Amino acid sequence: MRNQLLKSVEYNESLDMMYLAADGQISKRRINILQVGEVSFRAYCFLRKSKRTFRIDNVLALVPVVHKESMVI
Repeated sequence: MRNQLLKSVEYNESLDMMYLAADGQISKRRINILQVGEVSFRAYCFLRKSKRTFRIDNVLALVPVVHKESMVI
């Protein structure tokens, strides 16, 4: 999981994340990773519109956001 976070920082890509909060709630968030530590990471959360700190252990799934471009001929 940590390696995927580091890759997203390197390539500056957005991720869709399923996250388990401390109170047991599961949320889906779109994030941009800012900094990765040993047990947590900082990211801009589009759901909350602010920078947040997340625990790596509580991440259930990470999926890169694919931006499809359409070409007009």
